[in-house]
Amino acid sequence: MALERARIFGNPNIGIYVFVNNKFALTPKGIDGRVKRKIADILSVEVFEITIAKSPLIGVFVAGNDRAVLVPRIAEEEEVEYLKNLGLPVSVIDTAYTALGNVVLSNNRAALLHPEIPDADAEKIVKALGVERWRKATIAGVPTVGSAAVITEKGGVVHPDASDAELEELRKFFGVFVDTGTVNFGIAFIKTGLLANNVGALVGERTTGPEIMRIMRALNLG
Repeated sequence: MALERARIFGNPNIGIYVFVNNKFALTPKGIDGRVKRKIADILSVEVFEITIAKSPLIGVFVAGNDRAVLVPRIAEEEEVEYLKNLGLPVSVIDTAYTALGNVVLSNNRAALLHPEIPDADAEKIVKALGVERWRKATIAGVPTVGSAAVITEKGGVVHPDASDAELEELRKFFGVFVDTGTVNFGIAFIKTGLLANNVGALVGERTTGPEIMRIMRALNLG
């Protein structure tokens, strides 16, 4: 199956702990071996255990796409070196917005950024991601666009309050089908309960059958 339920450290908010693209996943140290295998198998990626700023909240601090892993300036020097030694395309972004996973929403085509990120910081982010287009915006009035959606090269799921006009804009902008949804029994902040790439997805264990069907349709899985 292209989608399964999971929990990390007993928590259904799996998206706060993991960064994933189409090549690899970054997870906290000490993650349960069964969950690690599930991530590797369902998403068809290599899994690396790391910390950022000595924290397990990898999904909060890390953003990126297949070309770049963006880490905040608060990352420890040895953490950055470890990622580089793994051969990963790391860029340290010096911005006050250190929760990069919450303020950057990107696939390989485009990037949407928190509306208050300074232009100079935005340009560094966009250069590292190598995307064709970018802009600063909100989704359903939410400025933390990275927390409000998950986008791949095949589709996207966004905050349920996004309007039809916003959905149409996002479809054109990211170049994929995008639809609204929820995770973990009605949670609107999609990223908190969803890990996805072009191959598959993992959702928090409280995500319902109807939510899963909507997510699979939006991400063009199965």
